[in-house]
Amino acid sequence: MKIAGSTALVTGANRGFGRHLAAELVARGATVWAGARNPDTVDLPGVTPVRLDITDPASVAAAAERAGDVTLLVNNAGVSTGADLLDGDLAQIRLELETHYLGTLSVVRAFAPRIAANGGGTILNVLSALSWFTIPGVGAYGAAKAAEWSMTNALRLELAGRGVRVAGLHVGYMDTEMAAAVPGPKAHPADVARLAADGIESGSYEILADDVARRVQAGLSGGVAALYPALP
Repeated sequence: MKIAGSTALVTGANRGFGRHLAAELVARGATVWAGARNPDTVDLPGVTPVRLDITDPASVAAAAERAGDVTLLVNNAGVSTGADLLDGDLAQIRLELETHYLGTLSVVRAFAPRIAANGGGTILNVLSALSWFTIPGVGAYGAAKAAEWSMTNALRLELAGRGVRVAGLHVGYMDTEMAAAVPGPKAHPADVARLAADGIESGSYEILADDVARRVQAGLSGGVAALYPALP
């Protein structure tokens, strides 16, 4: 699709990657709704803030009514609790799933019919290399992102006949607040935003934003031994 002239909604657009992607879409000529639980925290010029808590069905429904002209939906809003699966707080594990999986699905269910009615368009789900691979300390996040990846594949098939393309963005670590405690190199969110926008315009189903995502995807064919060589 062409971003210029489109109307986009970016969830979690008040900070981090969402803010950078909203700015990139504005620069490319889109009209942008910037979703945030507190719209007063949206300070990006050129966007229209809209109240949106993706875990609250009433909030999602209200946002869909207000931003019914959308042709590009970016599901970016997320959370990272750091909970592990065996000993982590079950409420935090549930929050990860309710945000990344059920929350994202709720937004898609509200907006996909509107995108189709508006002549078709694109949905981009912001996933992660952790959709395919996990490390200690991110068990809940990785499981939720893996569920979101599977959901992305299913929605891609279900919406293909309605003129709605569903894409997934996989990235390792970005230099945002969510990954502040992670050591090592990180991609700049502005660079990832440009790659994501390029992928949307080229019609890519899977957008791999960095070498980490590319290496992990390539390793999937090698099975458990290739992905986790330290296992006995």
